[in-house]
Amino acid sequence: MTGRFLFPADFVWGAATSAYQIEGSPLADGAGPSIWQRYAHTPGMMANGDHGDVACDHYRRYRSDVQLMKALGLQSYRFSINWARVLPEGTGRINPAGLDFYSRLVDTLLEHGIVPNATLFHWDLPAALDDRGGWLNRDSAHWFAEYAEVLFKALDDRVPMWATLNEPWVVTDGGYLHGTLAPGHRNLYEAPIAAHNLMRASGAAIQAYRGVGRHQVGVVFNIEPKYPASERADDVAATVRAHAYMNQQFADPALLGSYPPQLKECFGDAWPDFPASDFGLTRQKVDFVGINYYTRAVVRDDPAQSPLRASPVRQPNRTHTETGWEVYEQGLIDTLAAFAQRYGHTPLYITENGAAFYDPPVVEGDTLDDPLRVDYLRRHLRALHKAMADGANVKGYYAWSLLDNLEWSLGFAKRFGLVHVDFATQKRTPKASARFYAQVIASGGASLG
Repeated sequence: MTGRFLFPADFVWGAATSAYQIEGSPLADGAGPSIWQRYAHTPGMMANGDHGDVACDHYRRYRSDVQLMKALGLQSYRFSINWARVLPEGTGRINPAGLDFYSRLVDTLLEHGIVPNATLFHWDLPAALDDRGGWLNRDSAHWFAEYAEVLFKALDDRVPMWATLNEPWVVTDGGYLHGTLAPGHRNLYEAPIAAHNLMRASGAAIQAYRGVGRHQVGVVFNIEPKYPASERADDVAATVRAHAYMNQQFADPALLGSYPPQLKECFGDAWPDFPASDFGLTRQKVDFVGINYYTRAVVRDDPAQSPLRASPVRQPNRTHTETGWEVYEQGLIDTLAAFAQRYGHTPLYITENGAAFYDPPVVEGDTLDDPLRVDYLRRHLRALHKAMADGANVKGYYAWSLLDNLEWSLGFAKRFGLVHVDFATQKRTPKASARFYAQVIASGGASLG
C-alpha cells in the first residue's frame, strides 16, 4: 500500500439504509401505516408484488445487524426513522414502543462504537397525513416540525448528526409527477406544491432543532450532474433545464432562498407564485449537506417530454448498473466542484453512493464475489479523494447500502448491498465488496492503491 489515497484521520466511514427498505414489521407495537405500506399493497404498483412487511426484518434483528457493522469497521451508521412508528397519526399521540425501538438501536450502535446519523424522512409519510393532503397541505411543515422535535428531545443526547429530508426530488418526481413511487400521483400541478412544502418542512425542522438540539443538523439531496449530448443550443438549453429541475429545485431554496428561473419555464402555469415570506423558512443555516451520488445524465432536447422538454441519452460502450445507471465517477468530482461554486464551502458528506449489480446465488462455503460493485466503489472513492485534494470540503462517506433490501417499487430484485440477504431465511452473507470496504476503512484509504 502506497498511501496515495489516504484520507484525513478524522474522515468518517459509514454505510446507510432506510426504514421502509429494511425494517419490516410496519405495524408492530402500535405503529401506524405509511404511504409506502399502502402503495406496496396496491396491486400493480410493485415489481413481483413485493412489499416491505418483512424486508430485512431489521426491526427484530437490529442487534445482529449492528454486530455486522462493527465487523466491517463502520465508524458511523446512517439510518432513517419511520414517522408513523413514532407518531401513528403523524401528529399528536406518541407511540412509546416505536420511539423505544430507535432509542435501543442508538444505544446498541454506541455500545459498538458506531456513531448514529439519523434521517427524519426517507419517503415514508404516515398514511394518516396523506389522508389530510400530505405534502400538498401547507400544514405539513408544522406536522414535520412537531415530529422532528419529538425525536430531537428523545435522542439528541445520543445522536450527533441529523438530516431532515432524504432526496426530496425523488419524493416529488416519483410520488407526485410520474406516479412511480408513493403516494402514486401523476399531476403536473401538484409536484411544485409538494416540493415547496417539503422545503418549508425541512426549514421548520431545522428551526425546531435550534431550539432543543445541541449537535448538527442538515439536509440530503440527490445530485445527478447533467451534460449536453451535443453543442447544439437546444441540447445545452435542455441540459440547463434538467439541471435546474433535479439539482437546484431543492438546494436553491434551502441554501439560497430562491428558485432557479428555469422552473417557471418548465412548469408554465403549473408553477405557483410562492409567498416571498416562505423563503425565510426554507433558508435555514445548516451544519452540513448530504449528497447522494450515483450516476450522471447526458441530455438532449426532446419537446415530447413534459415538463422539461429534455431526455437522457444512454451512452454506448460504458458500464451500466442493473438500474440502467452509467458508472461515471468523474461526475462525483464535477458535482462537488459545482456545488461549492454555487453554494459555498458548507461541510459535505457523501451520504449515499453505490450500485446494483447482479449477484450470483450464495452457495454455502463459497465467497460471494461482486467484482463490478468493488470496481464501482474503488473508482468512486478514488474520485472522491481527488475531489478533496482539489478542495472539496467532504467530511465523510456512506456506502449505499449496508444490506440488500427492498428497492422501492423495483422490489427485491435490485441488490445494492455490501451484505447479501437471503430474503427467505434472512441469512446475511458479506460480499467481496464488504471485505473491500472494510479494508478501505481499516487502512484509511491506503488500500485503494
